[in-house]
Amino acid sequence: MSADDTIFALASGAGRSAVAVVRLSGAACGRIVGALCTLPPPRQAQLRALRAQGETLDRALVLWFPAPGSYTGEDSAELHLHGGDAVLEAVTEALVERGARPAEPGEFTRRAFLGGKMDLLEAEAVADLVDAETPQQRAQALRQLGGEQGRLLADWTSRVLHSLAMQEAMIDFAEEDVPDVEAELVDGLRRLQRELQQHLSSSRAGERLRRGLVFVITGPPNVGKSSLLNALAGRDAAIVSSLPGTTRDVVPVELVLAGIPVTLVDTAGLRETCDEAEAEGVRRAREQAARADLIIEVSDASAPGDPPSGPDHVHVANKTDLAPPAPGLLGVSVRTGDGIEDLRRALTATARRLAGVGGSPVFNRARHVTALHEADGSISAALASAHSEIRAEELRLALQSLGRLNGRVDAEAVLDVVFSSFCIGK
Repeated sequence: MSADDTIFALASGAGRSAVAVVRLSGAACGRIVGALCTLPPPRQAQLRALRAQGETLDRALVLWFPAPGSYTGEDSAELHLHGGDAVLEAVTEALVERGARPAEPGEFTRRAFLGGKMDLLEAEAVADLVDAETPQQRAQALRQLGGEQGRLLADWTSRVLHSLAMQEAMIDFAEEDVPDVEAELVDGLRRLQRELQQHLSSSRAGERLRRGLVFVITGPPNVGKSSLLNALAGRDAAIVSSLPGTTRDVVPVELVLAGIPVTLVDTAGLRETCDEAEAEGVRRAREQAARADLIIEVSDASAPGDPPSGPDHVHVANKTDLAPPAPGLLGVSVRTGDGIEDLRRALTATARRLAGVGGSPVFNRARHVTALHEADGSISAALASAHSEIRAEELRLALQSLGRLNGRVDAEAVLDVVFSSFCIGK
């Protein structure tokens, strides 16, 4: 893969369609497209006949974006073709014959990053926006693409630089009459560290929103777990039977609560059993519960047992048409539908809390968390050191960690990881 190549890709998705958009970017873009048709004026869509070796390949809308006024910052073009396979094959062959090559995943956005069109956080937001399936995922990606994270990071970087400058002044002018800034330096670093730790604590919420939440329904056999799954899903997703042990494997259902993707999982009834298949279902149920963002513990209203502790449990007492729920439990009857909407509202509120909806900008990837932990550790080491030179070096390390977030430092080390998850054409 060379940055000097001119690349192209189908940007509108595979399959037969009314219109297929092929993007090009690179230094030879104008020459290659100009060999197929007359280039239109910049940023104006005009109808052109694409011709190669005396044959008309298609009549297409052509757009021309000369550098630097393009997505990548390079000379770029778009061909809006008819979406048949024969048209795409003919145009692809013509582009390759004239020196273009198919793009790698994420190569367009990678070039935009290298060309200074966006930082690494914004580039990751492009991938998140393409993958977004719900309104809240879209909103989070758009906030990141709009530079919300970048502005926060710029503030942190500026404050570390200021602290480093004060520390360097204390070293360079130790023998001269300069103001004592030790107290100001320490106070500023402590305030910054509190902010970093606050964002680290919320990073899991952002990652949950990006990947979706998992709510697992557990409880003993025959308390109505599968019926509750069906009631919340609004369809018969799980088999319901009066026989205990009917559910022997996990049964997932995809929901959207307040714009947040949630996988609701039904599991086997928890009990001791000699049946090998049912025992495997119980093992899988416990495994799912250990990985869940929320456990929905279902019991019979006539024998509710002890409610589990912790903020990530909801205790539901089913069959309230036969017996009233114990105080403090969320009572439902899947047979009559009573309480189901109250439960749905409670699950929606929990989903919003777990996903951090409406909070401050979040850093929602593993590499973000790693970099913030490193910066936090470096600031802690700086505050703990009594040696000015060591403190200054730790602040430089904190700057490097923050710089890796937006790609300002050690960019090449993370580019392949970041852009490998992109789709072709982005």
